Amino acid sequence: MQAPGSFLDTAWPRVFAHRGLALNAPENTLLAFQRAFEVGATHLETDVHTSRDGVAVISHDPDLVRLAGRKQRIGELSVAELLDIDLGHGQSFCTLEDALTTFPTARFNIDVKDAGSIASVAETVQAAQAIERVLITSFSERRRAASVALLPGVASSASASIVVRAVLGARSGLRTSAIRTLGGLVALQIPERSAGVQLVTPRVVEAVHAAGLEVHVWTVNDPAAMRRLFALGVDGIVTDRADVAGHVLRRDGSA
Repeated sequence: MQAPGSFLDTAWPRVFAHRGLALNAPENTLLAFQRAFEVGATHLETDVHTSRDGVAVISHDPDLVRLAGRKQRIGELSVAELLDIDLGHGQSFCTLEDALTTFPTARFNIDVKDAGSIASVAETVQAAQAIERVLITSFSERRRAASVALLPGVASSASASIVVRAVLGARSGLRTSAIRTLGGLVALQIPERSAGVQLVTPRVVEAVHAAGLEVHVWTVNDPAAMRRLFALGVDGIVTDRADVAGHVLRRDGSA
């Protein structure tokens, strides 16, 4: 199973560094991405909002409250103002363009967080000639589909509504329905459990693989859980601890 271009053309199983590696580095910064890269991550999971002046900026949250203690939203500030904010360890917010160009061999799993970021993400990815090393996702199917339409050939994973239909179909033994639901995608990216329901089961993994997709599970930080999921056949994990995941794979002879 392989995505268009080279997004999944890497060693298996895959480790997605969730917002980089935020050890002695603020999350979703160039330093956090560098830390992840240093421990062997090839895939960086990240999120994008858009500044007041239309620049795609990497941030999970829509506002600055948690990271900078400021009651302002990303979209209320210019990119210059955002880049001037001290997040610690000499880091500020970074643009998607900076991340793509600073790490030209890294694969980026990009969550498009709001409607205003659909165009800015697409323009940035195209300008960086990075379509083949990007995966586009979003909890919103409308945002995901609109973003993918602007980036022909880009890899994409299931939005929340597609995840629900696919998992329900697989758990019910309706493999054909699950496969049809996942058409045009390259991965199902899901938590192991949600609302008390086990989403990652042998039947679900088998159905997703039958559809020609990969299963990526988030957010997994425990070494024992990593081993259990890899043994179940999942193709990748999204983790805050890419360093731990790398150690698990090396110890188990998978990397």
